[in-house]
Amino acid sequence: MSKIIKIGTRDSELALWQAKSVQQQLENLGHKTELVPVKSTGDLVLDRPLYQLGITGIFTRTLDIAMLNNDIDIAVHSSKDVPTLLPKGIVQAAVIKRGNVNDTLVFKNNEEFLSAKHATIATGSLRRKAQWLNRYPTHTIADIRGNVNSRLQKLKDNEDWNGTIFAAAGIGRIGVRPEEAINLDWMIPAPAQGAIMITALEDDEEVRAICRELNHEETEICINIEREFLNRLEGGCTAPIGALAYIKNEEVNFKGVLLSEDGTKRIDVTRVKKLGEHEDMAKYCADFVIERGGKRLMDTIKRSTKKTNVYSTKSLTESQRLLFHQKVKAESIDFIKISLNRIHPRLLKNEIENVIITSKNAVESLITNYSAAELQFKNIYCVGRRTKRLVEQKIGKVTHSEKNAKALAEYLVEFMDGTEVTYFCSDLRLDDLPNILEENNIEVNEVEAYQTKYDGVKVNDSIEGVMFYSPSTVQGFVKENNAEVIAFCIGQSTAKEAKKHFNDVRVAKVPTVESVIELVNEHYV
Repeated sequence: MSKIIKIGTRDSELALWQAKSVQQQLENLGHKTELVPVKSTGDLVLDRPLYQLGITGIFTRTLDIAMLNNDIDIAVHSSKDVPTLLPKGIVQAAVIKRGNVNDTLVFKNNEEFLSAKHATIATGSLRRKAQWLNRYPTHTIADIRGNVNSRLQKLKDNEDWNGTIFAAAGIGRIGVRPEEAINLDWMIPAPAQGAIMITALEDDEEVRAICRELNHEETEICINIEREFLNRLEGGCTAPIGALAYIKNEEVNFKGVLLSEDGTKRIDVTRVKKLGEHEDMAKYCADFVIERGGKRLMDTIKRSTKKTNVYSTKSLTESQRLLFHQKVKAESIDFIKISLNRIHPRLLKNEIENVIITSKNAVESLITNYSAAELQFKNIYCVGRRTKRLVEQKIGKVTHSEKNAKALAEYLVEFMDGTEVTYFCSDLRLDDLPNILEENNIEVNEVEAYQTKYDGVKVNDSIEGVMFYSPSTVQGFVKENNAEVIAFCIGQSTAKEAKKHFNDVRVAKVPTVESVIELVNEHYV
């Protein structure tokens, strides 16, 4: 090739070493080359760990742009930093023979801290953090960023740190591995760790043909399996996923792992296939992990890197949190606290003909005070499917139920026998139901079954929408916040209160938490 091959690289010491290694191999084949160093976002932003930046291809994007602009002909990367899906028009042109695949612990003085209950390890990698905490759950992880030399210096300067973790290939290539270092053979490395990848433009056939002369087939087979495993788990370089494939005795061996961020949950997979029969290895292993809870773990991890944009004024269960659209990151807390009251026995001396129950809290109060046999109610009227279900499980058959209190009041006016009802309610309740009944000459005996206390918090500025489940949750929110948000409401009574404070109010199809979640998801499609 007569033209000079422009080699794009990051300008860190390790990246330059890798680029110069490729440059030397190309020049040994008789090609003219030029190094073109550039800075990446990953090199410029050093105050946060990688997984908090939430950017895929943080170390490769600048080089991709340079290549697409024809400023460089090829780019040299640490393979583990390259996204599994390359930009349109850019392809993997070659991989260089792999170096040491292990992670290495660099420590101070000695290794005695490994058996201690408390120790501090510095790493900016979520994968390393999760595996370390899985093995040493009482240890502390400190965030660290920067190039190899700056991280080594930070370890020396920080008295509270016992060690930090590097890719063995990295510290070995630039000759800075200290004596106080051990390989962590129990830690599964990042997919494609220890390998150098060359990328090129897909339509530059001449450059791609030259790069193929540098390609190491065994390394290519192994890192392609690892990268496909990562891709099928939908994980970027910020996910706590480890993968390692190697070839021995004409067999491809694979081991992979997915962990929760704190290391408390771990899913492992291993697989051995004959070389040449390994095509489905990555798919099999990824499916194995997914079927054993991997999808749920990945969904949780993805949400953790996003800013919270929705707040629930009622604590959500784990299964409810998993129902959210991937664009939603929700936090939740109870904005109201419930205190059950004592209900006086004289109220239950005789059978009560007509009883109104509008919440599960009232049911809880009744069954806390009395047994089902003592709760003698002829007709029970309630609001909401879940309240109805709980009443029928704990007290007795429900005569009729409606979606909201106003609709129930209108029904009772027309169809109820008698002219008196007993209403088990909160100290804070809407006026609709008792007002409608009393206006139609139905006497309402209110029994304060429980008290509602406001216990809201001030939410972050990133919150775009808030989920409300009762007028009280709306009131609890506005006591602490004056932000304009989208109000996602469980029913009409809640929406009526929300409209006093917010311009955009939306109502769920049915009065359940899951229906409010569906309402949120529809907004973020």
